Amino acid sequence: MMKSITYRSSGVDIDAGDRFVEIIKPLAKTTFRPGVISKIGNFAGLFAIGKGNYKEPVLVSSTDGVGTKLKIAFMMDVHDTVGIDLVAMNVNDIITLGAEPLFFLDYIAISKLDIKTTTEIIKGIVYGCKESGCALLGGETAEMPSFYKDGEYDLAGFVVGVAEKDKIIDGSAIKAGDHIIGLASSGLHSNGFSLARKIFFKILKLKTWGYIDEFRKPLGEELLTPTRIYAKSIAKIKKEFNLKGIAHITGGGLTGNIPRILPPGCSAGLKRNSWEIPPIFRVIQQKGAVTDEEMWRTFNNGIGLVLVVPASESTSLMRKLKALGEAPHIIGEIIKRKKKDTAVVFD
Repeated sequence: MMKSITYRSSGVDIDAGDRFVEIIKPLAKTTFRPGVISKIGNFAGLFAIGKGNYKEPVLVSSTDGVGTKLKIAFMMDVHDTVGIDLVAMNVNDIITLGAEPLFFLDYIAISKLDIKTTTEIIKGIVYGCKESGCALLGGETAEMPSFYKDGEYDLAGFVVGVAEKDKIIDGSAIKAGDHIIGLASSGLHSNGFSLARKIFFKILKLKTWGYIDEFRKPLGEELLTPTRIYAKSIAKIKKEFNLKGIAHITGGGLTGNIPRILPPGCSAGLKRNSWEIPPIFRVIQQKGAVTDEEMWRTFNNGIGLVLVVPASESTSLMRKLKALGEAPHIIGEIIKRKKKDTAVVFD
C-alpha cells in the first residue's frame, strides 16, 4: 500500500507558517498608525485615509526588491538589514513625488521556511517602516521548495502613500539657475551589487569577513550597510521649502536618475568635487578598473537623494537638512540645455 503523502513531505510546512504569522503579528502591530483598521492575518489589509487631511488626495505607489544584495546576506547568514533595504527602496521612490508613506506590504519567497531567518527579515522591515512612518499592513510568505536553493530567498515590497494633488512634486517647475542639493547615501544602498560582487569575490577573491582598511570594517559588513531612508527629512522640509524636484539615485546612478525629473530644455550641471565620494566606490573603481562613465551610471557614488530648489532657498535648506541629521551638499545647478549637452553635464 502506498504511503500517504502530505504537503509537509513535499517540503511545505503549514504549521511552521502558522507559527511564523503569530510571531510577526506583534512586530507588525508596532508599526500601526492612524488609518489601519485591519489586523495581520486577514485576507487583505484595510487602511482609511482620514477625512479632512487632504482636499484632493492622490494615492502614490511603488514596488521594488533588494536585488543581488541578498547574496551577501546569504553568505554572511545575516538577515536583519535587508528588510530595511526593502522598505527604503520603495519609500524613497514615492517621497520623490512629495507623498506621505501610509502602508507597506512585503513578499518573501523562500525555499524552506526558517522561522529564525524570516523573523529577522521582518524585524528589518518593521524597523524600516518605523523610520518611514508607514504601517506594515500585511504580506505573504511563500514556501517554494526546489524553486529556490536551500537557505536562499527573494524579497519584494509594495508601498502606498498619499499626496495632495496640487502639491505633487513632478519637476515641471525646474528652471535654469535652480540649485541641486545631494543628500549623502549610506554606501552602495541596494544597486550595483552584481558588479560589486564580481569585483570583490570573483576577481579579488576576498571573503566577507576580511577586514578592509579603507572601510575600517569587514567587507561583508560594509556591503550590508542598509539603504538610507529619507522620508522623515523630506516630510519636515517639504512644507517649508519649494522642492521643485526630487530624484532617488538608484540603478542608473546620477546620470540615469536626475534626467527623470528634468523638464525639456534643462540639464543638470554637476560639480565633480563638490562632495567626497565614500571609500567603497573608490575601491570598486580602482580594484575593478571601472571607468568613470560606468561608475556614474551604475552607482550612487555617495549621493542617495537629489533635491532641486530655488537658489534663494539653498543656504537655509542646507542648514535645515544638517539639523535633521542629513549630510547635504550643493552639487551643482540647473543649466539651459544646449544641443550638444547631455541631460547631466559634469564640470
